[in-house]
Amino acid sequence: MTEGKIGVFDSGIGGLTVLKEILRCLPYEDIIYFGDGKRTPYGGKSKETIELFALQSMKFLTDKGAKAVVIACNTVSSNAMDAIRAHYSLPVVEVISTTAKLAFSQSKNKKIGVIGTKATIESGSYEKALKSMDASVSVYQKSCPLFVPLAEEGAEWWDDEITEAVARRYFGYFDNTGIDTLILGCTHYPLLKKVIARTIGEHVNLVDSALITAKQTEKLLEESNLLKEGKKKGALEVYTSDSILRFMPMCSAILGINNLNIQKCYLGE
Repeated sequence: MTEGKIGVFDSGIGGLTVLKEILRCLPYEDIIYFGDGKRTPYGGKSKETIELFALQSMKFLTDKGAKAVVIACNTVSSNAMDAIRAHYSLPVVEVISTTAKLAFSQSKNKKIGVIGTKATIESGSYEKALKSMDASVSVYQKSCPLFVPLAEEGAEWWDDEITEAVARRYFGYFDNTGIDTLILGCTHYPLLKKVIARTIGEHVNLVDSALITAKQTEKLLEESNLLKEGKKKGALEVYTSDSILRFMPMCSAILGINNLNIQKCYLGE
């Protein structure tokens, strides 16, 4: 099964930040990415709907030959893992546990902030993960629902005064908390990293899931004896449920790859 593909999925373009690091870490693997832009954002939807969308994405990727799947979406990782593991036995990498471990290791004062979608924050997944490492950790969580549509709107919004005004409105919540670390608990948020860093302050370390998730994927494949043999550069397949013309420039901008062959796929209501 070493010749199978690594499947990666997200509600839209955010997972491309994870895909970029996977391409760097695992250049010889064949990879298939699905961004469900037509139904984004997932963060305001019910747990049942998130589970349905996640299982549909899993079926699409496994039908396409995925030997392992990376859930490059915090909302799915925090709301649908039980459903996914109940239906699929192949290796699955989620972004919550590895990102929480990284944040914990980097925090000096055990005061950690988390920003994410409404569904991710309400699930309490990051707080549970952090508290399992040390019950004395102080966790401050804030949902930032407007960040996903701002990221999806295009690169001109990623470092924009309107985006910064939204960030200032959200980040007032962290005043006087003393956090020294902030988890970007949504794979869309690294696209807004300049604004987030400037607004939250240089004294706060930002932690995102992209690189650590790619490293975890490599480790899991190795442990499962699924790493691809040989030195031939892997193939990349990209699918979107949204407009290809709209998706392509953002995909190219994030990945730094031109002339991508992007195909349309819609998984249903």
